[in-house]
Amino acid sequence: MRLLLLPLLFSLFCGSLTAAESVRLTNGEWPPYLGEQLPHKGVASRIVAEAFALQGVEVTWEFHPWARSLQLAERGKRDGSAVWLHSSEREEKFFISDPVVESGYYLFHRKGYSFDWQQIGDLQGRRLVGTRGYDYGAAFQQAEASGQLRVNRVTSDETAFRQLIAGRVDLFPMDKVVGFDMLHQHFSAAERAQLSFHPKPLRSDSLHLLLSREVPGNAELIARFNQGLAQLRESGKVTQYLLEIQQPLSLAP
Repeated sequence: MRLLLLPLLFSLFCGSLTAAESVRLTNGEWPPYLGEQLPHKGVASRIVAEAFALQGVEVTWEFHPWARSLQLAERGKRDGSAVWLHSSEREEKFFISDPVVESGYYLFHRKGYSFDWQQIGDLQGRRLVGTRGYDYGAAFQQAEASGQLRVNRVTSDETAFRQLIAGRVDLFPMDKVVGFDMLHQHFSAAERAQLSFHPKPLRSDSLHLLLSREVPGNAELIARFNQGLAQLRESGKVTQYLLEIQQPLSLAP
């Protein structure tokens, strides 16, 4: 009898190993927060994965263009996607987590450019460049749509920075951490030294994990994720990880 029980117990044990919980999430390229070739898939991906791990859930990442990443999650073909702005429209289709990371957009400009602003109207008459498809906040978008602001939309953030350094435009709104990372990856120290940014943020937002309402069990899963995220924050690791990506970055040569 004991000999017959051993294979049964072994198969049950192996089955428990393969039955470990997992979640399939989509992602996109936004270094240093997100990136397929980055350590830990980027700092935001790392926070998401470790928060889930504290709840016994393993993350499998898939990287796609942003629109496809959202669409796959929205239709329930993947469990969810990271990381996104909160909106009422997204609440209809997703369970939205507590904030994973914070994003702050600032107006970059050349050093020596005399510039100050307090409200969107103060930007009127400035030569602005923006990246196609980017939302720089309701006030900015409305001013652009009405013609109050004239914004040259280009195909990439790198192109916008090159126009700024060349003096073809005056101001470029960009997430500060992402902007610093891009400048370090694609521009020389001499080029970086030509730039500065205004201390007043154009927009500040939190970014979140989205879990599809089309996937059964996701209501419970988002609650567990939030618990894991709170644990990770309390441990100090979230602050540590964010400092690790920010400390090496500056505009100084």
